[in-house]
Amino acid sequence: MKYCPKCKKLYNDEIMNCACSECKGKALKTIEDETTSVYLCSGDVIERDRVQAALTDSGIPSVYTRHMVSANSQLVTGSDFDSFDILVPYELYEKAYDVAVGIGAIKLEGEEIIEDEKLAETVEEFESMSRSKRTTVRVLSAILFIILIAVVIYGTDYITAFIKSLFS
Repeated sequence: MKYCPKCKKLYNDEIMNCACSECKGKALKTIEDETTSVYLCSGDVIERDRVQAALTDSGIPSVYTRHMVSANSQLVTGSDFDSFDILVPYELYEKAYDVAVGIGAIKLEGEEIIEDEKLAETVEEFESMSRSKRTTVRVLSAILFIILIAVVIYGTDYITAFIKSLFS
């Protein structure tokens, strides 16, 4: 495997190009030491913390590098808008990659992510109503709402009258 010493991204040995496509010409080096830090994924501060927690839970050490967006915006807003690259040892890259895919930090190409599978299964389709049916439903809903309000008011009056009778 080859990697870019500047951005730490991995490249296959079959690639004839000897330059990093991200760094625009930085020469690729062959990985000789299994503990060499390589790029896993990018994210904001929340994503960085989430991925690093998952990696730590799996026993994979990780570090990050910061891509400063603007030091001034951080001073003014107090928020960290920087982007981070998460790096892992090359010997644990496959395991770290599986963990990152498992938590959704890395999305596989051609894969559609559905946030809530129950929501996808319970998609309801409604029939269209005629104008007269829609009007009838609205009128009945308004009448039921008025009745509900009246019941609440009379119920409250009854309860307060009962409480007053206990003390008189």
